[in-house]
Amino acid sequence: MGHDGRVSFLGTSRTPDEVVAPTLCDPLARQASAALGGPLGRHVWPGRSWWTPLRVVLAVATAFFGLGIVQKSPCIVDKWSDSPSPTAFSHMCYSDMFYLYGGRGLAEGIWPYAPLSDLPPDRQPATEEESHALTLEYPVLTGLWMGATGAVTHLVGISPDLSDTPRSEINADERVQHDGTIFFAVNAVGLFGCLLVSLALLVKAQRRRPWDPVAIAASPALVLAAMINWDLLALVFVAGFIWAWATRRPLTAGVFLGLGVATKLYPLFFLGPLLVLCLRERHLGAWAKTTAAAVAAWSLVNIPIYVWSPEAYLWFWEFNASRGPDFGSLWLVASNFGQTASAHTINLTTWIFFGCACLGIGALGLFAPRRPRLVQLMFLVISAFLLVNKVYSPQYVLWLLPLAALARPRWRDLLIWQACETFYFFAVWMHIADFFVEAGKPDWVYALAVVVRIAGELFLVWLVVRDILFPWHDPVRADALSDDPLGGILDEGIDNDAAVGAGELSIAVSR
Repeated sequence: MGHDGRVSFLGTSRTPDEVVAPTLCDPLARQASAALGGPLGRHVWPGRSWWTPLRVVLAVATAFFGLGIVQKSPCIVDKWSDSPSPTAFSHMCYSDMFYLYGGRGLAEGIWPYAPLSDLPPDRQPATEEESHALTLEYPVLTGLWMGATGAVTHLVGISPDLSDTPRSEINADERVQHDGTIFFAVNAVGLFGCLLVSLALLVKAQRRRPWDPVAIAASPALVLAAMINWDLLALVFVAGFIWAWATRRPLTAGVFLGLGVATKLYPLFFLGPLLVLCLRERHLGAWAKTTAAAVAAWSLVNIPIYVWSPEAYLWFWEFNASRGPDFGSLWLVASNFGQTASAHTINLTTWIFFGCACLGIGALGLFAPRRPRLVQLMFLVISAFLLVNKVYSPQYVLWLLPLAALARPRWRDLLIWQACETFYFFAVWMHIADFFVEAGKPDWVYALAVVVRIAGELFLVWLVVRDILFPWHDPVRADALSDDPLGGILDEGIDNDAAVGAGELSIAVSR
């Protein structure tokens, strides 16, 4: 410890009240800063510039989200004949939004989850397949968002009368294709707003590390995957949960968590890491409050839809239970090479593997020498789920992005991981279009891309596990001052004093 009260540890230097500057603590950021004048100087007064961390993060996010729209631009056309197949794959600009607008009844004005029996007799689905096509395979809040943006599209678009158009021909109608592009634009505006709100929440969640979310805002994964589907919508609730828990609002955290589960299923798995750490820190009351609030919020959204239209509501669960192996999973690679399995076998095996992984992560959280940071365990659980799941779509990288950026805030490591994701992003579209092999033959390039993607994710998993077992490698704890800035009531808990004492002893020995 220096004469001015600063603690020096592993090359970083700051007082307990200072903001962590990436150009001082991140080697890659330090080198990159040379183009902008070099690392932050010791006489700089943080907070005196108009360019606060929040404004910088939002400005960077605006630029990178804009790049994502440009990347999708070859597919943003008034009529699909201006972007004929296989443009969506050769230019890697595919988005579900263009096709689901006409394919899920939104172009006809059918509200998501509406009972199909309420449709006029001449518009009743003719087959079971047509019934399923008109029923959303998404959780409730995602479906309601689609319905709301579809309603806005009808207000500003052509909104043609399709009462006499056979459903098999709706997507071929150029007026629907035009409105599908407007639907994409409406969603782009809404999801951009979701992104900005999410980043603002994450910046405000930890006072000393407001720069960490810039790794989300400046992410290649954000550019490539933001507008494939509606996964950015869930990011708002994930960020809200992290912010609320970090600022010691367990009930609010539960509300955000419940709404997140009503948008995408994966935030449900955050309750496991939270339980493990609350058990270790003897804060089970806070976990119970958060869980109760999550159940209440989820129920408030889901129960009315179930009562109104039980068959449409349950289709999400039936669809995911019955579907076979899909893009991104090792299950699909095995299937492509002749090793097939039934949906039931895959489901059972997946849950067994995921359950075992959760038990291992739980043991790590309970018995690690120092209590892990909450977001580290959240990252490990979601990684385990994606690695063994039968579906690992390209846009699922957005599930991991905020967790990875906060669990392992090192630019080099995040870029290595996202380079693997980018290779997979390229390969999956080439695979769908059969660019490398003839249809029906094994695609070695795609199989390699799946393996590379998994290897990149396992690289981050290994780093996070190492950080938990040896906290002096953890970029957040390496200053010997921080414990768990996002931990809320867990931060500086009952096992922190001994850990900090050990860190100070290490510093003394190193001197």
